[in-house]
Amino acid sequence: MQGLITFFTFIITIGILVGFHEYGHYAAARMCGVRVLRFAIGFGKPLYRFTSQNKTEWVIGSIPLGGYVKLLDGRDPEQTIDAVNEANAFDRKPLWQRSFIVAAGPLANFMLAIVFLMVIYLAGAPQLPARLQAPPEASLAAKMGLVAGDRVSGWRDIPSTATEFEQVISWNQLRWQLLDAITGENGFVLEVTSPSGGRSAIQFPADALPRIQPNQDPLATLGIRPAMATPEEMALLHLGPIDALLYASERVWLITAVSTKLMLGLVTGETSLNQLGGPLSIADMAGKSAQVGWQAFFGFLALMSISIGLLNLIPIPMLDGGQLLYDAWELVSGKRLPISVQEWLHKLSFILLISLTFLALFNDLQRYFSP
Repeated sequence: MQGLITFFTFIITIGILVGFHEYGHYAAARMCGVRVLRFAIGFGKPLYRFTSQNKTEWVIGSIPLGGYVKLLDGRDPEQTIDAVNEANAFDRKPLWQRSFIVAAGPLANFMLAIVFLMVIYLAGAPQLPARLQAPPEASLAAKMGLVAGDRVSGWRDIPSTATEFEQVISWNQLRWQLLDAITGENGFVLEVTSPSGGRSAIQFPADALPRIQPNQDPLATLGIRPAMATPEEMALLHLGPIDALLYASERVWLITAVSTKLMLGLVTGETSLNQLGGPLSIADMAGKSAQVGWQAFFGFLALMSISIGLLNLIPIPMLDGGQLLYDAWELVSGKRLPISVQEWLHKLSFILLISLTFLALFNDLQRYFSP
């Protein structure tokens, strides 16, 4: 039974996230007058296909590990474009429209993440309070005077022109703020309410914060961890439509910022490549979150949607970010990168992506099947 739940939630996850990403490309292409030849979710042998009235072929492939939108494009040697359809080809469109079509996929993922979180907040989400457990004796939090039972009620960046604290309503909010500060090496001030009811402001300077290191939890090193809470102690975050939209947008922005810095850490060596997860990790997290409840599953989908949006913005030629890099070159130089150079870069990026895919799969096998 567990295996079936994991399998079906994985299929649903890939279908929703990849489908929405590709539909972003599709919708933008249609808005710009570009003909879409094929809209595919999955690769390999088609399990289902049909052709719509606008002559777009819609395909569901047998390998649910991605998708693509195939556009009418004069650069494709397999396509023959007549004079009637020439104006509807992707490569004939102005630079801003081509860039918009490429960027629309990742943008759709960020918008979808906002929608998932907004629905959670509209329905009302139980929140773990930002009450802390006892920090380890040698940690920075202990040195700063935090003790078991302290509750973080406010946050302020250093440096900041604000004189008031931003309200901290949950541990989840505080966790992302802490990660943002640590990855950005920015100091902060916490407004803390002690178990006896007294309030104090505790400053954490940037130079005292722990640095991101491979295979290490920065929050554990900092010494700020949440205390357990009973169901009665959980607070319900229930927002109206406008507040839910604004708060969800703020959450997506913050998560995106932290995720971006952690991804850059893969290049600098601050983040371990062992943390890369593949399809087995995604399937496992999808299944576990779905069993917790629909809100946990929606939260997982939001995080995955942000990840897909960010991954596609990496400036690797086979990804959307690579095409945007070509567009940037064209904007600066005034001419397009030669097709021969693009083909050469595509071959290199294919090798890189395949290598990363195998590494992620190897990590999955080590994680779930090692003795």
